[in-house]
Amino acid sequence: MEIILPVTLIITMALFAASSSIAQNLFVAAQGNIIEMTPGGMQSTFASGLGTPSQLAFNRGGNLFVVTTDGNVYEYTPGGEQSILVSGLSSPQALAFDNSGNLYVSQFNGDIIEIASNGTQSTFEFGLSDPVGLAFDNQGDLFVANKHNNSIIEINPNGSKSTVASGLNGPLALAFDSSGDLFVGNTGGNIIEIAANGQQSTFASGLDGIVGLAFDEAGNLFEADENSGNIYEFTPDGTRTNFASGLNYAGLSFQFLPGLQAITTNQNFQVTVSMPSPYYPTILQASTNLINWCNLSTNTTPFTFTDSASSQLPARFFRACTGP
Repeated sequence: MEIILPVTLIITMALFAASSSIAQNLFVAAQGNIIEMTPGGMQSTFASGLGTPSQLAFNRGGNLFVVTTDGNVYEYTPGGEQSILVSGLSSPQALAFDNSGNLYVSQFNGDIIEIASNGTQSTFEFGLSDPVGLAFDNQGDLFVANKHNNSIIEINPNGSKSTVASGLNGPLALAFDSSGDLFVGNTGGNIIEIAANGQQSTFASGLDGIVGLAFDEAGNLFEADENSGNIYEFTPDGTRTNFASGLNYAGLSFQFLPGLQAITTNQNFQVTVSMPSPYYPTILQASTNLINWCNLSTNTTPFTFTDSASSQLPARFFRACTGP
């Protein structure tokens, strides 16, 4: 059976996105460990011995990043190889990647540092009030949960700030859905949905210490309850089920799925195919009409392919799929 992988293309006169049928695993910070959970709820330990991990985030390459309250940011390859990206921070609280692959880390002292993809560090913002939650929207604006003053702050890439919401009850966890609505987990026990026009509504209530929120590819929201030890799954209409229990949970993040990106270079299309481990035999295909597809290249690890036919085919579509 052929499985179409998710596609993200940046191509002159050609744009195509395919739906995914490859399941995402959920990664959870819990009691010094990183737990990996399949969609069916099966659990395994991805990493251990971390002290107190708080929040998680995947980059576009499929590597997992973890902040721990002892001042470190750890990076894990899909195969589980560990390295320390940054150390000596002031009780790091949360982390998030922007669309350019830069990592932002908030600290208990009120600062947010930016770590560029080349490793350069700079202070992006300072003087906040316990910024314990971070999330980027599709426009590249950073949203910050200021726990101690019960507000959500929006920071533009140029550094200008505005207050999106106030009067909340200890906001901690943030997550955007696919339509751009912001979901805020209050430690008081409810999840607030903030629409793009600023209108607020209560999405869920009666929870117990919300410390993590994450959306899967299907638009279901997962919430980690610190005090009850449960992870709840909410469908888009708000129906709740118990996904997992029995651990002291913190941050949540879904595995970054395989995908591809293409750019034009000297009248050619250069297509990069990425995928997390375990690797699947992956076929890169092209089409001019979205009906007839031809195979361009096959590989079992991430690869880059240069399609020199693009000068004759200005409208060129690409997709990645796994073979039988």
